[in-house]
Amino acid sequence: MSRGRFITFEGGEGCGKSTQARRLCDALRLRGIETLLTREPGGTPLAEEIRRLLKDKSGEAPCDVSELMLFLSARAQLVRSVIRPALESGTWVVSDRFSDSTLAYQGYGRGLPLDEVRRANGLACGGLSPDLTLLLDVSPEVARARRLGREAATNTSADRIECAGEDFHERLRHGFAALAAAEPDRIKVIDANGTADEVWERVWNQVQPLT
Repeated sequence: MSRGRFITFEGGEGCGKSTQARRLCDALRLRGIETLLTREPGGTPLAEEIRRLLKDKSGEAPCDVSELMLFLSARAQLVRSVIRPALESGTWVVSDRFSDSTLAYQGYGRGLPLDEVRRANGLACGGLSPDLTLLLDVSPEVARARRLGREAATNTSADRIECAGEDFHERLRHGFAALAAAEPDRIKVIDANGTADEVWERVWNQVQPLT
C-alpha cells in the first residue's frame, strides 16, 4: 500500500484556509481518494483541550515560550496519534495549519529565536513534513473584513491570538512570505483575495497534479 499524501493549509487570520481545506477534502473524496481532515491545534481530545487553553482570553495568558510549547505538545500528539497512522494506511491527510504556523506565529510573530523554534518544531513533527503546503495570502483589509464578518455571523468575539494587534499580524504575513521564498517547491502561495470559488480554482490547480 502506498503512503498517503500530506497537504497543509497555512495563512494568517481571515485568509479562508478552513473553508478551502474542507472543500479540498470533498473534492478528493469525490475522486475516490480516502481523505482525513484535521486541524491545529486540535485533532485529538488532548490537542483540542490545548486549543481551548491557547485561544481563551479569560484565563492566565501563557508567556511566549509556554505558548510555543503548548502548540508543539498538541502537534506531537496529533502527528503520532492521527496523521502518521493515516498516511501509513494510504489515507490522504489535509491539515488546517501545521509546522509553518509555528515558525510564523511564534518565530516571526512573537520574536522567539527561529533556530530554536525550528529545532523544537522538528522534535514535535518527528521528521514529518507536508508533501504540499498551500499558503493563502490575503490583504490585511480583506482579512480584517472577513474576521469581523465571521464574528458577526457566529456571534463570537476574536480569540486571544486574533487580538494580538495589527503589527503582530503584519509580522506573520512577512514570516509566511519568507518561509515560502525559502521552500518554493513545497510551499505554493495562493492569492486568497476574491470569492471562495476563485480561490478554490487556484487551490485545485496546485493540488490536481498530485491526484
